[in-house]
Amino acid sequence: MGKRSSEFLLVDGYNIINAWPELSNEIKRVDLGSARDKLIDIMADYSASTGIFVIIVFDAHQVDKNRRTNYTINGVDVVYTKEGETADHYIEKIVDAIGREEKVRVATSDWIEQQIVIGRGAGRISARELYEEVNSLIKKRRAMEKSKAESRNTLADIIDPGVKELLEKHIKDLAE
Repeated sequence: MGKRSSEFLLVDGYNIINAWPELSNEIKRVDLGSARDKLIDIMADYSASTGIFVIIVFDAHQVDKNRRTNYTINGVDVVYTKEGETADHYIEKIVDAIGREEKVRVATSDWIEQQIVIGRGAGRISARELYEEVNSLIKKRRAMEKSKAESRNTLADIIDPGVKELLEKHIKDLAE
């Protein structure tokens, strides 16, 4: 895992789920919980690849109505807001707390929320832009893995030609 930077990405969970085709289709195919789990997995991979600290915020769901719940999964903080507190409101509180000292971006396609967080010192990234950033990272990693696989050499490829000739002669002598 990459070294944690002081860069943060706050993700409006349901906004992103509804905007990304494979996640919104997951809701139709399976259920919302499965879509949430997939988003968490994708963002954990993103966080590990970039070193950016990711916090995914979901509006309250199946939680004690009076308490906010949060936990860490694979290095990603996952927050379920308390009753009466929206994901937007929670994200704004975090931006207010750290937005002027740390590099903070907020992933949402909610235009009003984007304007609020920009006014409070954070950057914004739309759901589409985050989707493209994530997919670009995946493509780069696949290309690197393919390149590594192609560049793996056998002993015969890297051995000194003189030594190779001696080995081949020795093997030939043994076979006779």
